[in-house]
Amino acid sequence: MEVKNKIILALDVPNIHEALELMDKVSDYLDTVKIGYPLVLAEGLESVSKIKKKYDIKVICDFKVADIPATNQKIADVTFQAGADAIIVHGFVGRDSVESCLESARKFDKEIFLLTEMSHPGATNFMQPISMNIASMGVEIGITNYVGPSTRLDRLKMIREIVGKDSFIISPGVGVQGGNARDTLQFADAIIVGRSIYLSDDPVNALESIIDSIEL
Repeated sequence: MEVKNKIILALDVPNIHEALELMDKVSDYLDTVKIGYPLVLAEGLESVSKIKKKYDIKVICDFKVADIPATNQKIADVTFQAGADAIIVHGFVGRDSVESCLESARKFDKEIFLLTEMSHPGATNFMQPISMNIASMGVEIGITNYVGPSTRLDRLKMIREIVGKDSFIISPGVGVQGGNARDTLQFADAIIVGRSIYLSDDPVNALESIIDSIEL
């Protein structure tokens, strides 16, 4: 997956009106957005279809799928049917649950991103001890897309070493959580940025500043 300007917008706004208003301002700079539960729970999966169609943009659904295989596959199926290009899947639930999402992605000619370790402080409690095992499992079953934290570059570097240079890593935590865009891109292929853009009084200027920092 190629990502324009190496930036994925986390579109975690509470309604479709705010989502469309923001996209009208920033869509010229982006070709990929991440849509999670806040917008989909408020507006339904139609929000994915609407944004994808209006802006001709790639959509990664950040549902952090984490259930038994049969339920995981149902979630992935309806998400891809709504137009999503990829879905983010938790790895801690085990190989069979992850493989069910991978099977769905192959059926619809879509992609999954395997979440190895999250970017918030609490991830160190339970996720960090197993995150490298999750990355290794992903490699074993043929996954080529991963999520790793920009807030812990030492961990992100280790994830890169496990998944290899040809895998595609997207990294949340840049901006409000403290991750640095330029530093993160030493190990990741694209960064995920949300609040630094959509909470800004001038989202375009905020986005341009991030792009400038990357290109320095």
